Amino acid sequence: MLLQCSQRMALSDRWGAIRKNSFVRAVTLLAGGTALAQGITVAVLPVLTRLYKPEDFSVLAAYASLLAIFSVIACLRLEIAIPLPESDEDAANLLAISLISAVAFGLLLFCLIGIWNFWLAGFFERGRLGIYMWLLAPAVWLASTYSALQFWATRKKNFKTVARTRITQASFGAGTQLGMGWLHSGPLGLLVGHAISSGAGVYKLARDFWVFDRPMLEKVSWTNAKRLLKTYERFPRFSVLESLANNAGIHLPMLIIASLSLGPEAGYLLLAMRATAIPLSLIGGAVAQVYLSNAAIKYRDGELRQFTAGIFGGLLRTGVGPLLFIGIVAQTMCPIILGSNWERVGVLIGYMTPWVVFQFLASPISMVMHITGRQRGMLILTVLGLLLRVGAVLFAVKYDLSRVAFLYAAFSAIFYLVCNFVFLKAAGVMRKDIPALIGRSAPSLLAWPAMGILLVYVLGKIN
Repeated sequence: MLLQCSQRMALSDRWGAIRKNSFVRAVTLLAGGTALAQGITVAVLPVLTRLYKPEDFSVLAAYASLLAIFSVIACLRLEIAIPLPESDEDAANLLAISLISAVAFGLLLFCLIGIWNFWLAGFFERGRLGIYMWLLAPAVWLASTYSALQFWATRKKNFKTVARTRITQASFGAGTQLGMGWLHSGPLGLLVGHAISSGAGVYKLARDFWVFDRPMLEKVSWTNAKRLLKTYERFPRFSVLESLANNAGIHLPMLIIASLSLGPEAGYLLLAMRATAIPLSLIGGAVAQVYLSNAAIKYRDGELRQFTAGIFGGLLRTGVGPLLFIGIVAQTMCPIILGSNWERVGVLIGYMTPWVVFQFLASPISMVMHITGRQRGMLILTVLGLLLRVGAVLFAVKYDLSRVAFLYAAFSAIFYLVCNFVFLKAAGVMRKDIPALIGRSAPSLLAWPAMGILLVYVLGKIN
């Protein structure tokens, strides 16, 4: 009896310590909001695949790729510096510069699309995107504005609001796609819904800033802005090209496939990436936000190595197993969930699993390169990734079109594997530490694939 009491007290103390841990609470908040948002997205996907054709998703793939490439550079990457300064005054000036840059970039893009609309329509004619290019500029402005305001909320550790905005984005985006799908809008419904989901949380984040942090606006000045532009010049100089290369490496192959009109392959790829992105955004995205808000302090205190190793080990234990499970069961489950026309999605998920596993581990800790002032190294690494992935796709297009998706996934996996070693080294984590981290994660790494194999076996017997 005394032993049971002491065990209950120890468990209660441990649970209390977990609840008091600010990092765990923050990740739980963000992961909870993201889980609900992803739940909405997953719930409507089987309906969307029956309302829209695979070719409609190929148009969405090209549009979403352009949006991702442009929106990530619209703020000159100064938005990711917002959590770094010690004073809120400096952070507010960085926020102001980011928002002004987002407006300017959106207007510039709108003008360029207007000038080159005829050429763009011709370039994307086979992929059917040309007539929808007018949607791109406002969507880029919304997405980049949301990103800047989200980093301010991250700095203020207002993770509850960030989680709510993600639910808003998923709800509004899915509702729009469903409604316009019922009206037989074709790809336009998918595109409008995606644009809305990119920036649907802007109003809530902006209102919170106005209500709680409005006095910071008085600290915004041209003098302060110039000083901070000089202090954080590495972000526009190196991080813009780095993020452009990173997103181009992911999305340019999709644009190549869509512009060549290789049937519905781009649409299949898009859905495969969405399915595998669920753990990435659910756990990895939440951890990345909280990692950034704490890593700068840990770096100043000389604790970055231990902090990063702990995060990496946690990612191994919590996310890699489910990703392996998804990769194993995908080919069996996709026709059941999405419909008989979508079996190819399951095949592509299998190809992409190593890539997604390495990306899941690397992305949350990638900010270590910015925190430690290694923007130049990050740029070189990302350009290498761009050349690897685009080169693989162009090689397949020229010599063996049937292997375009496989080569894209394989070279993406190689790139993210290299990224893991580079990021861990930048944080001071030694190579000898990595086997120990993997060893402690072995139960999860073995259990999830075993369950996947068992499920495929059972479903095979039933069918």
